[in-house]
Amino acid sequence: MKIAIIKLSSLGDIIHTMVVLQFIKRLRPDIKIDWIVEEKFKEVLENNPDINQIHTVNFQEIKKTKSLKLVFLELSKIKEFGNYDIVIDFQGLIKTAIVSKFLSSKRIVGFDWYSVRESLSSLVYNQKVKIGYDRNTILRYAKLASKALDIEITLDHLNSKEPYLFSRSKVLIPETLYIVLVAGSTWKSRNYPKEKFVQVANALKQKCVIIWGTKDERQKAEWMALQSNYITLMPKLSLDELKYVISNSSLIIGNDTGPSHMSWALNIPSIILFGPTPPERSFKTNKNLFIKSNSKINHWKLDKNDFSIKEIVVDDIVKMAKKLINITS
Repeated sequence: MKIAIIKLSSLGDIIHTMVVLQFIKRLRPDIKIDWIVEEKFKEVLENNPDINQIHTVNFQEIKKTKSLKLVFLELSKIKEFGNYDIVIDFQGLIKTAIVSKFLSSKRIVGFDWYSVRESLSSLVYNQKVKIGYDRNTILRYAKLASKALDIEITLDHLNSKEPYLFSRSKVLIPETLYIVLVAGSTWKSRNYPKEKFVQVANALKQKCVIIWGTKDERQKAEWMALQSNYITLMPKLSLDELKYVISNSSLIIGNDTGPSHMSWALNIPSIILFGPTPPERSFKTNKNLFIKSNSKINHWKLDKNDFSIKEIVVDDIVKMAKKLINITS
């Protein structure tokens, strides 16, 4: 049997969806899995032994250019991906539902009308799965895969998962144990204050490396590195290099953003900080923890003007970090 998984973006959501791969292969070794993804996120999927082929699209470029010609070119390219026995749309958007139709004349599986952000997408699916949009993201994906393939991915499976991000890169990293700080994200309101990140590093007195992606994030990271002898600025990393850096770290402390969520995928201890976004986007374990500000969350309409993350207390992060990596005072 040949199936296609559709999860185009974002980085964190792709990472969370990928956990189902090892269990699909374990429970149904006869299944071949292809993945459809935005070109910019391809590297996070690469080198995973459970994926047979990665197909890329460039809808983000269409959104930028609004080019009808590019739309037709992308749709023509998608037709060439092949015809699948089952297509599972983990994203639940109108555009991903359209992609689904191009990939299968048999079974298309997705969330039902009440379980997705863009309800019209569910009209395309001939098998619909109901699970609340406010439920834990990873449990949602596990249930969708289970229903689509007639398997059962359980909570015990998820709690005993193997690391599933694989890198072929080698990057210069500290010789001693180090903490990765993830201080950037796509929303300003999801960013913990840079001054408080510095306070955390100074209180822990441990080697910290700070990663960055955009020009603004680099400026913030450079400032932080100048303020603390414990913080080292990393060079610009590819996604493959980022997987390598995080896989060799002792702890991740970061905002609710894709690189922070690599920690759970790699079984690395982590503290993820949540302000305007729901902690249900992470999977809490005894070593993957989170701290949420006091603001209330509407899962259907997140408030980008909620800057409550800045209220998270530095000492709460420090105490949690010391416990996770056994730092003595």
